[in-house]
Amino acid sequence: MPLALSNLFKFGWIDFVDILLVSFLLYQSYLLVRGSVAARILLGILAVVVAWAVVSLLEMELLGNILGQFINVGVIAALILFQSEIRQFLLVIGKAHYFRNLIIRSFFGASKTQVNVNAFVDAAFQMGMALTGALIVFEKDDDLKSMVQHGDEIDAIPSPRLIISIFNKYCPLHDGAMIVGQDGRIAYARCILPLSEDPDLAPELGTRHRAALGVTEKTDAIVLVVSEERGSVSIARHGKLYRNLAPSDVHRKLMLYLTEDRHAVQTEVPR
Repeated sequence: MPLALSNLFKFGWIDFVDILLVSFLLYQSYLLVRGSVAARILLGILAVVVAWAVVSLLEMELLGNILGQFINVGVIAALILFQSEIRQFLLVIGKAHYFRNLIIRSFFGASKTQVNVNAFVDAAFQMGMALTGALIVFEKDDDLKSMVQHGDEIDAIPSPRLIISIFNKYCPLHDGAMIVGQDGRIAYARCILPLSEDPDLAPELGTRHRAALGVTEKTDAIVLVVSEERGSVSIARHGKLYRNLAPSDVHRKLMLYLTEDRHAVQTEVPR
């Protein structure tokens, strides 16, 4: 029996863990590219890798060398083809503040938010009744400077009347998003947000909701959305959208997400 084939039968628990971890990474990679052209490219690369593994196992040196060289060049090609997906993956890994906050909450409990949540909830539902669209971003640990470059600085204490005035369709500041700083003050208005590239989003979601999801996919911000068409109020967080919420639900979720009070967490189901 060839040496390579004999090694195949030496299977221990470390090999099992190795296969399990690789399978998990492949599955997560598939989730990142699912529904896009990159998914078909990834399947093609996996087919070549599997073929190379089989050829190497059977000790077919010539074909193995050819496939091996192809894989070496393919690594560079994959970095170019999957640059947006790799960037998104690194953004998720780079959120080290999550672990820091988890440790802080474990020892010291949840922090108190400086945001006047009542003002934003009241304004959101008044705008919903008037079919006035709104996009309000609450900044947390991640810096949002790249999204305020084309916005207008406000630096004001929030109140329902001020919030409604900014999003009034006759106000020059209504187009775009409002950003609320960690200190609870309205920091900027008329900001441009990145749109979500998730291919599985519901078709009825417009640009405003896609922008809300886009910024929460890349940062830890919390976004309050008022639909101009339906008047419904939703909240976006971590790339998930919680739609058609009642005033009490919006208030509870904002308080929960802005303080990260894990003891108050209930089952959260995006709708």
